[in-house]
Parts: sequence; structure tokens; C-alpha cells
Amino acid sequence: MSNDRLHRERDFYEKRSSLRGEALADETLCFEDSVYVDHESWVRDTFELLGDLQGKRVLDYGTGDGMSATVLARLKGDVFAFDIAFGNAVLSARRAYANGVGGRVHLQEMAGESLGYRDESFDAIYGNAVLHHVDLELAGKEIARVLRPGGIAVFSEPWGGNPILEFVRKRIPYRGKDRTEDEEPIRQKDIETLRKNFPWIEMRGYQLFSMIRRLFRWKVLIDLLEVIDRILLRVFPWLQRYCRYAVIVMRKGGPQAGEGAPITPPGAGKN
Repeated sequence: MSNDRLHRERDFYEKRSSLRGEALADETLCFEDSVYVDHESWVRDTFELLGDLQGKRVLDYGTGDGMSATVLARLKGDVFAFDIAFGNAVLSARRAYANGVGGRVHLQEMAGESLGYRDESFDAIYGNAVLHHVDLELAGKEIARVLRPGGIAVFSEPWGGNPILEFVRKRIPYRGKDRTEDEEPIRQKDIETLRKNFPWIEMRGYQLFSMIRRLFRWKVLIDLLEVIDRILLRVFPWLQRYCRYAVIVMRKGGPQAGEGAPITPPGAGKN
């Protein structure tokens, strides 16, 4: 990532965290885990993919408002969290202490391309909507460096394989549309960049038809579309390339012992 882009990203999130932090009293920082893990259809799955975190060192890669760091700490992980914006790091620390897990969350300000942790520091790494903000050539090397052999990294990211969705993202306003000028959804080429350091990668798509929830809040319709999505994506896994979001799973040293060849993300090699 160029210094100019790094500064733009930091400035954007410093301003955002300042507005958010000033508006939040300590008591409003308290929340139940379900508020975070159920706010999107893929979030609970990402935590399940991380496995049992008790007693493990976990990196919250780009902590944002700190909800993820608090949930990881409640799962008994020893959580190290960072953010490019100092204001986000402060907010994350406040949230952890407000929820009684401040002693399990260690906050720092840093960029994802230059992590200030020792080699092989973490058993697991979690990130939500952060990889599409960083230079993946540099970030991929750093993620691999700080992850222990056999460790797992799980990231959920906006996916850029659906041309209709990309048109909507760029041209049509909708609720919650707030982004930096440099960010781009993750695409197949980005998976290949990550594969340089993680030969075993799995990509799981989420929200095919149910991505309409970004525009409408009709619960009955959304619930129905999510059921349809699960069936279609199970029967026709290549449809994952048209989903709104992707969960990217990377293991250092490969999948579980005894498993086979590297996993190719759905849609790879298809025109």
C-alpha cells in the first residue's frame, strides 16, 4: 500500500471513530454476543470456523469498533487487536472494559501490512471486511509470518464477482454505504495473491438472492431467500462467485492433517 493510500485510509477511519466514540457512553458499549454474530448471515460461521479459542492467542485483524475483539475474548481467547486508526483502538479498548473482558484484549494502532508482532505469535486470526482495504502482497506475507504452523485465519470480505452487484455498489445509493475511495471488493486475483503464502485456501460465498436485505428489511422474504441460497449454493457451488460476501479460510501448512490437495475457490478458472 502506498503511503498516500495508507494516509487516506487512516484519516477516513480516524474521523469516523471520532464521531462514533464521542457519541457513545460507556453503558451503551455493552452488548450481547448475538448482536454481533447474528448481524450478517456469515458472521456466526466465521467464529465456528475458528474452533475452540480457550487459552489460544488470537489476532483481531482490524478491530474497527471492537465488537469482534470483545466476542473473541468472551470465547476465552487471549486477544490481540489492532487498527489503523488510533480512535478505533481506543474505542475497542473501551468496549472490552465495558463488557468485562478488558484484561483479555490487548490493543495497538498499526497497519495490516506491517504487524508489530513476533513470528508465529498466533493460533488464529480473525478479520471482518478488512482485507479489501490493504495491500494483499504485503498483508498476506505478514499474516503468514505471525500465524503459527497449523493455525487458521478466517476473513469475511465483500466479493466482487457479480457484475450486477458491482454496478449497484458503484452507482446506486443504499443504507450503510460508507467506504473509502481506494477500497475494492475481493476478487479471484486477490485469492491468487493470498495463495502465494497460503496454498490451501477455501472461499465460501454468502448472500446470493438474500443480498436484497441491504435494500429491504422484509424478514419473511429474507428468511425465505436465505433458505433458497443455502440450497442453491450447496447444489451448485459455482454460484458462490456471484454472492455478495465471501468467507476466506486459510491454514498455515495446509488443511487438517491427512486432507488432500489445495482447495480451489468456487469459480476459479470459469469464464
